[in-house]
Amino acid sequence: MDGTNPAAKGTKYSTTAKVFHWGFVVLYTYGIAKQVDDISQLEDFALLRFELIFATLLILLLAVRFLYMTKTQTSALPEKTSAIQKLAAKLVHLGMYASLTTIALSGILIGGIYWMEMKEGLLIAGIITVHELAVTASYWLIGLHIAAAVFHRFKNDGVWNSMVPVWKETETKQIE
Repeated sequence: MDGTNPAAKGTKYSTTAKVFHWGFVVLYTYGIAKQVDDISQLEDFALLRFELIFATLLILLLAVRFLYMTKTQTSALPEKTSAIQKLAAKLVHLGMYASLTTIALSGILIGGIYWMEMKEGLLIAGIITVHELAVTASYWLIGLHIAAAVFHRFKNDGVWNSMVPVWKETETKQIE
């Protein structure tokens, strides 16, 4: 790459990157919508098995997505973006990976411990707390991510167009 902003040149994230991005929006939304409301629901072995498979696949897909994005894609942020804003964007993205991975891993631990008949006590309570904190963190990080995307949409700097398929930015000619 020549170091210029790919979004500013009209290039965008790859189709694979967009499928990963919007696919995770669907997976996350599904996961939140069908979440276990009460741990006793895990008595249903079919539900427990489904939850464990879903969480395992989510972790695998997250790992593949992370590797793909870090090895093949570059940030759509314009070069003139401040170092603090670039750092914030990187931290939010890494935070989302960490929180989603933590949600899935802690869910697997909860399911495994519950299946081993350790349905009460400090261990399962602690893991449930970690799980709940990761879910809350994911809400905040996704909220920040969406707010930043909307900010860039109004800034009209090409970042929005690099990933979002609707409400496209229009090119404006700058008077010099």
